[in-house]
Amino acid sequence: MASQVTVRRTSWRRTEGRLAWLFASPALILLIVFVIVPFVMAIIYSFTNQRLVPGPNPTEFVSLRNFTRLIEDQRFIRALLNNFLFVGVVVPVQTTLALLLAVLINQKLKFVNFFRTLYFSPVAITMVVVSVVWAFLYEASANGTINQFVNFVTFGLVGPQDWLGDNRLAFGAIMLLSIWQGVGFQMVIFLAGLQEIPYSLYEAAQIDGATVRQQFFNVTLPMLRNTTLFVVISTTILAFQLYAQVEVLTRGGPQNSTQTMVFYTKVMGFEQGRIGYASAITVIFFLIVLAVSLIQRRVLSEDRSVE
Repeated sequence: MASQVTVRRTSWRRTEGRLAWLFASPALILLIVFVIVPFVMAIIYSFTNQRLVPGPNPTEFVSLRNFTRLIEDQRFIRALLNNFLFVGVVVPVQTTLALLLAVLINQKLKFVNFFRTLYFSPVAITMVVVSVVWAFLYEASANGTINQFVNFVTFGLVGPQDWLGDNRLAFGAIMLLSIWQGVGFQMVIFLAGLQEIPYSLYEAAQIDGATVRQQFFNVTLPMLRNTTLFVVISTTILAFQLYAQVEVLTRGGPQNSTQTMVFYTKVMGFEQGRIGYASAITVIFFLIVLAVSLIQRRVLSEDRSVE
């Protein structure tokens, strides 16, 4: 009898395993076809002179020539530096604003649900649409919305600016747009973390005579440590993928001041047809994202070990 039960359990486990693979197979097929295979092909092409449109010369293995050229490519270096600059500015500013907004709307205030929807609504709109709208706001003439606002708050001391045509202002304009569009997503994550903090901790702090400011720094921030780590790392990875804003607003200009790695990859691969060179940029980009992911894993593992 026991042997029959064991056989039935084994048979059921096998059936269950087959069903699991059956249900997972569509996602696995899409993952293999659209992620794994293209990535492997990019690695292979990065060591060749592959062209988008086949020419008279056959594809040849060029070893590390694409990577060595990247070191001397000033446009690539500018794109790389812009990516790091974008991450260095947007991530801390966006994270800080998201935390402050989450703390604000976590209070028992009137119309709090309206403000939650208001702050999150830009996230629900695609970046392309947001960029098109902001292109009108950044209009260089005196009638531009942002120019009118700046003229008003400065009492006419600052005249109209060419926000997207001035190489000193264009990248900052893209940063401002990106912070505004993405802060709502981080806010929701922080809000979820705030709602997981036991209220008893605040009650104990109040009994000890802690002020609101002391409660924030001694209770709220320590309890949001893991949430903050997740927000910072995920925002960093997303920031490295900056593309849509640049494509719509400036196309890398003026004078390559808004060039980014993803945009430059598109230019090399699809506009100039240099698939091998674009693949080398993609590999470098992957290594950067991989390094960030490994840092995230290490920091989180160390944080858990401390706990």
